[in-house]
Amino acid sequence: MIGGRTSLRERVAESLRAALVSGRMAPGTTYSIPALAEQFGVSATPVREAMLDLVNEGIVAPVPNKGFRVVELTDAELDQITELRRLLEVPTVGALAGVIDRSSIKRLRSLASAVSDAARRGDVVAYVEADRELHLALLAHAGNPRLVEMVGRLRDQSRLYGLEQLAAEGVLVDSANEHMQLIDALESGDRLAAERVMAHHLDHVRGIWASRREERT
Repeated sequence: MIGGRTSLRERVAESLRAALVSGRMAPGTTYSIPALAEQFGVSATPVREAMLDLVNEGIVAPVPNKGFRVVELTDAELDQITELRRLLEVPTVGALAGVIDRSSIKRLRSLASAVSDAARRGDVVAYVEADRELHLALLAHAGNPRLVEMVGRLRDQSRLYGLEQLAAEGVLVDSANEHMQLIDALESGDRLAAERVMAHHLDHVRGIWASRREERT
């Protein structure tokens, strides 16, 4: 059941995005509002409102009298998303090396620990949510809200098929641990190391897509 540090509508939307990105909500599948409301343990209203938000973002599409269908992306579109994230996030994070204050570094480490904890539990939805929060919190230090919003939208359009299997194989733990390496580089002021770790981390995403693509072909 969903509880709230933000509004219920926003919290439901966050959980829906994480379920979509993780592949738990399958592309091309139609989901009804009552079924989703029961799954999240809330009334139908916040779920309907959240799904309408996702329609506006192009993540789902309405299906009259049935619910909402998860929009399917092509492999080329998924690759384009990763490439855009690389162009935006790698230099931005590099420029933050040695700039972020000690209290903010401490908060980022706490967020990174939440990602690692979710990875160790194999909770892919919690992993995606925590990973999103960490990345956007980090980028927010660049002082460019438009960039943060853009990366957030790119992340929400992503699809990490087979994430639960990767969690079982321990791959997510390795990916999550890279966050601490990145924060270490930022704290020490090592711009090149920060950019290298960030690029490698995003390449993990591309690798996930590539491996699942081969399985589907």
